[in-house]
Amino acid sequence: MVLLFCWGFKNKTVKELRKNQHLTAKELSLVVKVDLKMIQKADGMKLKNVPEPLKSRITPVLKGNKVDRMPWL
Repeated sequence: MVLLFCWGFKNKTVKELRKNQHLTAKELSLVVKVDLKMIQKADGMKLKNVPEPLKSRITPVLKGNKVDRMPWL
């Protein structure tokens, strides 16, 4: 069942997923410790098209997983 949920998740844009979590681009960049310009560049892209180092960092936050359990924070 998890695969069905992730299927639609990756087809949404980063901006849609970010807005669903009530985050601004600046807040997301602060949470994952990435430059704001990288988040703004990826905002218009679908999650499946985001380059890998950035995608692996923002995916847990956009899914709504606990932020305190992320190792890079």
